[in-house]
Amino acid sequence: MTERVDFYVLKRTDAKARNVFACRLAEKAYLKQHQVLVLAGNEAQAREFDDLLWTFNDDSFVPHALYRSGEAAAPLPAVCIGTDPDIAVQADLVLNIGEHRPDSLHRFARIAEIIDADEQRRRLGRERFKSYRDARVTLETHQVDE
Repeated sequence: MTERVDFYVLKRTDAKARNVFACRLAEKAYLKQHQVLVLAGNEAQAREFDDLLWTFNDDSFVPHALYRSGEAAAPLPAVCIGTDPDIAVQADLVLNIGEHRPDSLHRFARIAEIIDADEQRRRLGRERFKSYRDARVTLETHQVDE
C-alpha cells in the first residue's frame, strides 16, 4: 500500500521546468539507492523525459532506460521510464509526470506528483489529490521555489 504521496507544486507553467524538476527528484532518489519508476502519460512524453535525463545536469549521470509492458530486463537501471503503471518493475518511488493517477497504488510505497502552474494541470492535480485522500493515503504538499 502507498505510504505517502508528495505533491510538488511549481510556480512555472512550462513542461521543461516540470520535467527538469522530475529529473532532479530522480537523481536524488538514485543517489539514495532507490529504484524509481517514472510514469509518463504517453510514449512521446516518456521519450522526451528519457532524453532530458541525459542532459539536465552536465555534472551527473542517472542510469535509466525506457520500458514497456512485457519487456524483461536484467539488471534494471536505477530509473525505469514507462507509460504503464502495471509495468513489471518494483520501485521505491513513482514519479508521476503524466496526468492520471496510477491505479496500482498498492504496489508503490511512495509516489511523487509534480504539478505546475498550468490551470489544466492544476485541475487534474486537484482531482488526483482528492482521489488519494479518498484512498486514505498520507499526503504532503510542497511549494517549490525554483
